[in-house]
Amino acid sequence: MAIGFRQEGRIFTLDTKHTSYRMKVDEYGFLLHLYYGGRVYGNMDYLLTCYDRGFSGNPWDVGNDRTYSLDVLPQEYPVMGVGDFRNSALIVRNADGSDCCDLRYIGHEIKQGKYGLPGLPAVYADAGEAETLEITLGDKVSGMCVTLLYGVLEEADIITRSVVLENRGVNNVTVEKAASACLDFVTGSFDMLSFYGRHTMERNLQREELRHGTYAIGSRRGTSSHQYNPAVILADRNTTEDAGGCYGMVFVYSGNFLFEAERDQYDQTRLLMGMQSDLFHYPLEQGEKLVVPETILCYSDQGLGALSARFHDCIREHLCRGKFRDAPRPVLLNSWEAAYFTFDGQTLLKLAKSTAALGIDMIVMDDGWFGKREDDNSGLGDWQVNEKKLGCTLRELIEQINGEGVKFGIWIEPEMVSEDSELYRQHPDWALRIPGREPVRGRNQLVLDFSRADVRDYIFEQICSILDQGKIEYVKWDMNRSIADVFSGETEQGKVTYQYVLGVYDFLERLLQKYPDILLEGCSGGGGRFDAGMLYYTPQIWCSDNTDALDRLRIQYGTSFFYPASAVGSHVSAVPNHQTGRSVSLHTRGVVAMAGAFGYELDPEKLTAEEREAVREQIRQYRSREELIRRGRYYRLSDPFTAAYTAWMFVSKDGSRALLSVVMLEMHGNMTVSYVKLKGLDAASVYRDTESGRRYYGADLMEAGLPMPVELKAYPAYQIELIRE
Repeated sequence: MAIGFRQEGRIFTLDTKHTSYRMKVDEYGFLLHLYYGGRVYGNMDYLLTCYDRGFSGNPWDVGNDRTYSLDVLPQEYPVMGVGDFRNSALIVRNADGSDCCDLRYIGHEIKQGKYGLPGLPAVYADAGEAETLEITLGDKVSGMCVTLLYGVLEEADIITRSVVLENRGVNNVTVEKAASACLDFVTGSFDMLSFYGRHTMERNLQREELRHGTYAIGSRRGTSSHQYNPAVILADRNTTEDAGGCYGMVFVYSGNFLFEAERDQYDQTRLLMGMQSDLFHYPLEQGEKLVVPETILCYSDQGLGALSARFHDCIREHLCRGKFRDAPRPVLLNSWEAAYFTFDGQTLLKLAKSTAALGIDMIVMDDGWFGKREDDNSGLGDWQVNEKKLGCTLRELIEQINGEGVKFGIWIEPEMVSEDSELYRQHPDWALRIPGREPVRGRNQLVLDFSRADVRDYIFEQICSILDQGKIEYVKWDMNRSIADVFSGETEQGKVTYQYVLGVYDFLERLLQKYPDILLEGCSGGGGRFDAGMLYYTPQIWCSDNTDALDRLRIQYGTSFFYPASAVGSHVSAVPNHQTGRSVSLHTRGVVAMAGAFGYELDPEKLTAEEREAVREQIRQYRSREELIRRGRYYRLSDPFTAAYTAWMFVSKDGSRALLSVVMLEMHGNMTVSYVKLKGLDAASVYRDTESGRRYYGADLMEAGLPMPVELKAYPAYQIELIRE
């Protein structure tokens, strides 16, 4: 069994294929953390040490024993108010105004299968693939009951954690802070890897030494945000791509979050992942529950690459769902950079004809097709087709486009409303606004109160009325601003941000149930909500609004530390690029875009005959390699922030096929040769380059590398497909 309980010493054991997790209930009923890391076989309780630590307080239960302090001992779920002055996983404000919750062990249960979370996304697994541990803790004074949930996917080397908080007391309490996972380390010197950014430049890797004090990242923006991704890595100082120990934490949630890493006075380290405490004051009445979103944990002693591979497999196979989890994705052309708001039905039909001639599967009608929507200042919320603009009904347009042999997709932004809209004029109270204050605008739009079921129901009916008008096979779900005015006329204050996200999940789940054959792609100004929570509903997410090939190298590099290529929407766009003004060859743009779900953002009519033929060839190549890209093991071969080139590769699960991609970033006079060392090949096997026919031993390519040509041009790129003979 993956989960065990040893009565002697009251030790919990969680074991995966390569990792172990240990904790114990001590003689006072406190749940102490013992160990998480590579596979071990003992109890690991010998790691606990107790000394008189002076100003570190002692629980009443221990009497005159000054050596026992929760300010020093590693814990599974640390709380405020019991003498632990480090960062807390849980802060509860009681009816008398005190901040205290003294949690002691009540009982536990081990179950077959993986737990689920009502209204929230979570990792799933077949009954034989996972086990669940439920540990119940309670505070006898307030009546707070805390259930710690652990899901163990043994073969996947994944452990998940979540928490259910329930008020079983007679008085109301308020949850001021709640994390779903805590990791305490009694020893170790670590680096912290986090992923920062901004709109059109998301998920840049930042690695720095974790020093004394608290390192914290998070979001107060209502979404997981462009600025910080809710996924982090704690690595040994000497950890590289291929060697060393590292721990990953991924929050399965699409709203405000808080991650804290603290190195304390005794060189111990604590990691916490959970909900943002700002804008969160969650009242719990008697009998009421709060479910804290899940955190996915993973450990690797074989470097960052192995950690990423385990997260990729988990997200692709145990989080993404539906028809398109394992199905090839259509190659699509989005109308946005081709036409922006200035299009009609004939424009789209012309695009469809050009698309069909190139072999592209689908055209997507982006923003501007509904209400009075000629720019981004009006119309959101009025989800009625502007037939005057299109020159026909939506059904007629779809039928004409389908008649060209092209599938049809559509863009929506259901969470938003424009002040200049019929919906807002009729229901101004449906927008999130603070009474007595003028609203904070973003892109000249406000946010609908999706914490309210009546608002969601109305928008859901409107969107369904659109989707029922023809054969729509793809929906791009966008959200183009942050939430600043956190106030609802119906939802209790303090609950708004959490209930808003649950409302979005409810809407998405209903949409999936009603339209199981539609491919949903997530988007929030590109990568502003690129998180594991959204991937439970949308198997791919538009990686960034920045389609510049060179910037995308960095964006996709950072994304790859947790998220599989199958989840990454990546397109070839027009040049000069609309975000940077930079021009890069069509070939290089294609190589970069083939690191994810492939498509185009351009007007085919503006391509030369030579370029159109190159696009046809790109599509042929992508289709022949699509499964390898979607399901293969992904390897990072260089760091685009420091190296003269960026290289990555996909290798099939059986090692028989590989695709190497390289983009040269620097060119100097009398340029040196770059040798790219490959990974993941069978060392003793011979691999054939499908284009040149040249043969190499796998070991040769991995140990010595492959020389890249020195060409006198800007940013050349290369793709080499290798087949094992």
